[in-house]
Amino acid sequence: MVQPAGNFFAYPVASDRIALEADERPRFWVTIDTEEDFDWAAPFARTGYGLASVPALAECQAYFERAAVRPIYLVDWPIVADDRAVDILGTAQDGGRCEIGAQLHPWVNPPYDEDVNERNSYTGNLPTNLQRAKMTALRDAIEGRFGIVPTVYRAGRYGLGPDSAAMLAELGFRCDTSVRSGFDYRAGHGPDYRAAPLHPWWVHTGQGAMLEIPVTTVFGGFFGNAGRSIYHRVARNGTHAGAALARLGLVERIALTPEGIPAERACRAIDIAVEARLPVLNFSFHSPSLQPGNTPYVRSIADLELFYRWWDVVLDHLARRGVEATTAAEILAMAERKAVTTSTS
Repeated sequence: MVQPAGNFFAYPVASDRIALEADERPRFWVTIDTEEDFDWAAPFARTGYGLASVPALAECQAYFERAAVRPIYLVDWPIVADDRAVDILGTAQDGGRCEIGAQLHPWVNPPYDEDVNERNSYTGNLPTNLQRAKMTALRDAIEGRFGIVPTVYRAGRYGLGPDSAAMLAELGFRCDTSVRSGFDYRAGHGPDYRAAPLHPWWVHTGQGAMLEIPVTTVFGGFFGNAGRSIYHRVARNGTHAGAALARLGLVERIALTPEGIPAERACRAIDIAVEARLPVLNFSFHSPSLQPGNTPYVRSIADLELFYRWWDVVLDHLARRGVEATTAAEILAMAERKAVTTSTS
């Protein structure tokens, strides 16, 4: 089997992606960007952020425990430094009720050797040595505070670079979930994931193998996944053009998130993902949405109630479709098992 080159942007051919066997069912994974509260519309800054949403992590964890879901909290530097967050999440992690991974916001993560601006908010744009230093600092802080060495990573703002895979493998990470399939961040100096697969795949580097589990976004409407290229051609003219395609029922881009995606659309996306035989349906959201006023998606108590109602509807639909919850550890074990089977066949 020909292995893809050792970076996250060398997408594998379909036969090299991780696929379900005929008797296997998809699983779903809840990934939470667990981070400080900051104004998304303001310039990036090292200071001035808040942590008022941290106590709401307890309600979030309790909700998912009642639903028999073990989420992964991808914690960044300010969260790791907060005693309340460590108490809430560390207790759940110690009890096997959640997992802890890493998320890197470079503008608030030491060492602070770069200018703070939009381009440098994507870790992959930083000098290689500075990227490594920031990743190392975050990994070591998580180990010191939570007592575990993180193996799962997400770049803040989905900001991978060409050196990210080898660096992460060198630092002991096994899994990345930064690729946001179907999105293009080049306008803000970020990466282009328009052509990224939805199925997980292995990235082989000189430092070891990294499993990429993309954040799930599907394309629906009349053209289905074949409309992905149409969507991106039209979307170059602005977001309203993409919305017009959806209103006409031609092409609809749907991310698996409670942030800005109504529950009925998310259920439609689940159906599309199940029919596409995706092994993992990767849901994501930002922890500041757990408290009203921090993100555009949850501005009021009523919005927060709708946020949890969204999960009620989506989890019920997943159950009806026979899609059970999974964890990073289980996904890695599945991917390793399939890699061994492929190499010996």
